[in-house]
Amino acid sequence: MPASSSSRAFSEILAMAEPGRLATGAIFVGRLASGAAVEIPYVIAKGAKPGKCLWLNGQVHGDEINGIVAALDFARELDLSELSGSVVVSSTANPLAFDGRRKKAPQDDIDLDQSFPGSAGGLSSERMAKIFFEACTCADVVVNLHTMGTTFDADPYAVYKVHPNGRVSEETLLHLVAPFAPAVACRMNVAGGTGELPGNLAGALDFQCLDRGQIAFMVELGGGGRLVAEHVAQGITGFEGLARRLGLLPGAAVAPAELRQVTKRRHVTCAEGGIFRVLARPATVIPAGQPLGEVMDLHGVVREQITLPFDALVIGIRRDPVVHFGDRVAFVAEHWSNVPA
Repeated sequence: MPASSSSRAFSEILAMAEPGRLATGAIFVGRLASGAAVEIPYVIAKGAKPGKCLWLNGQVHGDEINGIVAALDFARELDLSELSGSVVVSSTANPLAFDGRRKKAPQDDIDLDQSFPGSAGGLSSERMAKIFFEACTCADVVVNLHTMGTTFDADPYAVYKVHPNGRVSEETLLHLVAPFAPAVACRMNVAGGTGELPGNLAGALDFQCLDRGQIAFMVELGGGGRLVAEHVAQGITGFEGLARRLGLLPGAAVAPAELRQVTKRRHVTCAEGGIFRVLARPATVIPAGQPLGEVMDLHGVVREQITLPFDALVIGIRRDPVVHFGDRVAFVAEHWSNVPA
């Protein structure tokens, strides 16, 4: 059997990479029935000078694309003579889902971002999570890149989780997400989880990194299933500012002094099925009682106007117009305020 990088700790691979050079490779995770290897591709941009390791994970969900391109473009455009430390890009931590053009791997339909730290004897996604989580332990900072689902439009925003062990401060996380100029910075209390999707939210990559003392957070670069140039560009600008704040690049980061912090958010669903017409845009505030959108049936009759009893800040709005009863049509903030970054 051919040798694979899974036979060595990734920290060894990183240490052996030549300073001032770009290196590429793949982490072997398993084989399909055909014998085809399943691998996690990586790029190492190793600076000419020593320093910290910044790990950018392009995706854990296979249909979320902008983070992959933004991270690769950033790493490949770096002036390595000016870089102190290393930038590692794992294009996708979920090659099975990426090949399937879907959020989850078709082999087990498990959400990889609810599967960390993984299991060496588990299902496909749990095994991938275990191998990836062990690889990225060498990083000082891990950015877990996402987009909203393929059915939504959103402006880029950040999510940071609050871990009860307190090993990484909230102030540190806000300081490091600021260069991305996010539309909002969502403070997520995993223990509470109000308004979030069900499942093992503590199994997220960034939460498990925080658990072992690594700085980690999420950046949602727009919507899924498509490549949006301006969202890619915003991600690259954010990576550059983050690298400056970590001391990997010289100079000061350009970042807002304040962030719009969201402390309570929720999904909004429709009661009727039909065609959803959007009446609101991401990053706008919709007053209580004003419709976010409306559902029209196939006779042309408006069956429902989607309103809320409180002022809502739109984080994401549905772009796929075909809805069934109970479908999510918006993701909104219920409580928010400006905080120092």
